[in-house]
Amino acid sequence: MCRKDVLQSELSFIFVIKGDYVQMNSLAVRSKVENQVATITLNRPEVKNALNKALLDELHDLLQSYDADDTVRVVVIQGCQGAFSAGADLKSIPIEDLQTFDYGTFLEETYNRLIRQIVSMKKPTVAHINGIAVGAGLSIALACDYRVASKNATLGLGFMKIGLVPDAGASYFLPRLIGLGNAMELALGKLLSAEEARQIQLVTQVEGLDLFLETVKSMPFTAFSLMKQNFHQSFQSSLHEVLQMEVDAQRKAGESKEHKAAIAAFLNMRK
Repeated sequence: MCRKDVLQSELSFIFVIKGDYVQMNSLAVRSKVENQVATITLNRPEVKNALNKALLDELHDLLQSYDADDTVRVVVIQGCQGAFSAGADLKSIPIEDLQTFDYGTFLEETYNRLIRQIVSMKKPTVAHINGIAVGAGLSIALACDYRVASKNATLGLGFMKIGLVPDAGASYFLPRLIGLGNAMELALGKLLSAEEARQIQLVTQVEGLDLFLETVKSMPFTAFSLMKQNFHQSFQSSLHEVLQMEVDAQRKAGESKEHKAAIAAFLNMRK
């Protein structure tokens, strides 16, 4: 992505409140299931997939549905037409009520509900960052288990440019993923290329989405979901508590059909 395109994406994040955009599709997201992979595509190309309440609600409900769908092993979130998401659609804020608008309540009812859903998913979640991902758009990607970026992806926060703090879980995930120093620097508005993001472990890898999905799809469902739960809870737990969590999780994993099948296959190989 050239610098001009990046600047236009930043401006769409900051000033999407201006102009009269027309929703081109009846649904803010599109989805499909193919080869046990559910792909959810943010579908507001006219604003680089900026996030409004309709999109956030539809995304939440789809994630909830796919987590309960036995035919799905992995869930991918991506954007359409060369952008992941340009962040919050400020046009969705009622301008006539701006002086009394409660950002905290809006966060709790929209973004926070979505972030909790992503984190609670028992199945692996992969953000396919296929273009610009800034502000709350990046926050959604951070909440996923893995991030695979296209080589032309650009990542950043942008909140400070409009006098707001990083939200939608960015304050939680970012320092844990890249360290406090890198997080503080990124918060200043720095934009990262896909390769720069990989170097500081903000993204899992650059390109190679299909092969990565095959690897993730092959993971045992029970063990993965228990591992994910333990990893997240470990940040708020003592060593003693984590050891007990592992005991409980391993007991469940040891009873799973995936483990029993793996042991049986191993023993057959030794014969």
